[in-house]
Amino acid sequence: MRVLLVEDDEMIGRSLKQALEGAGWSADWVRDGELAQSALGDGGYTCVLLDLGLPRQDGTDVLRRARERGDATPVLVLTARDGLDDRINSLDLGADDYLLKPFEFRELLARMRAVVRRRDGAAHSLVGSAALQLDLTTREVLVNGEREALTAREFALLHALLERPGAILSREQLENRIYGWGEEVTSNAIDVLIHGMRRKLGAESIRNVRGLGWRVAA
Repeated sequence: MRVLLVEDDEMIGRSLKQALEGAGWSADWVRDGELAQSALGDGGYTCVLLDLGLPRQDGTDVLRRARERGDATPVLVLTARDGLDDRINSLDLGADDYLLKPFEFRELLARMRAVVRRRDGAAHSLVGSAALQLDLTTREVLVNGEREALTAREFALLHALLERPGAILSREQLENRIYGWGEEVTSNAIDVLIHGMRRKLGAESIRNVRGLGWRVAA
């Protein structure tokens, strides 16, 4: 899955990006508020990790403007601002969670899973239907209760489809959810991923709608 990291501190940003990618996330990193606005406008993110003390535009302004234009992407604020008013203001502006620096990376991942679950309307780590479910904690898929391992990109693709069961997602929409900036994407990359997933999950698990894209059953 794809995350937008908004952090101006070079050391923190680099280490977080590496840790996120090591945990199977595709991470795009920007260092100021205006670049964050531009990246959010492009869409495709599963969640946003947002520092507040940013150059060019404060993180609270980034959050406010995103919510004003109807962007519902989950936002997890990561900041050293520990004042009660800062926490209340961020949450009232539309932040989904607030984590103070320094923090443990495992806790960050758990909070990211939690905000994604809430966005998906799930009270626990399983999303999908009884026949086809994703476990957000183990990053496995359950097919009629039987667990199968997925690669990070397979997981991201299936999560995008299961967020909108029955809806057709185009090649471009799926690429935007899976690949970060600078990653080379071949013309048949999505086809190869889906072919491999159908071998694991069954031929009817992901259906092609010719000329439009792919979907999972509603």
